[in-house]
Amino acid sequence: MRHDNPSADGPDAPASLQTRMRAKLETALAPERLEIEDQSHLHAGHAGWRPGGETHFKIKVASARFIGKGRVERHRIVYALLKDEIAAGVHALAIEALAPGEP
Repeated sequence: MRHDNPSADGPDAPASLQTRMRAKLETALAPERLEIEDQSHLHAGHAGWRPGGETHFKIKVASARFIGKGRVERHRIVYALLKDEIAAGVHALAIEALAPGEP
């Protein structure tokens, strides 16, 4: 299920943060499952929110790269991969990082 919202400004427009996050996670983790949901609208008026969204995301990713790693280490991997997007304005990530076969 895809939730990304590519820019409607044409092929030369910069990629949305969500599109960039998806590309980085797919490349680095080769996930069996990847869902990214922009939940910015749920945080309107709260810290870190800005008009136009792309500030608060929910990420669910299942990858063999997470086998044998604990929750904190899995989250650190995701945060490290998305450090540029966080610096560019992503305020919050809700991460569910799973190994294959985990519910």
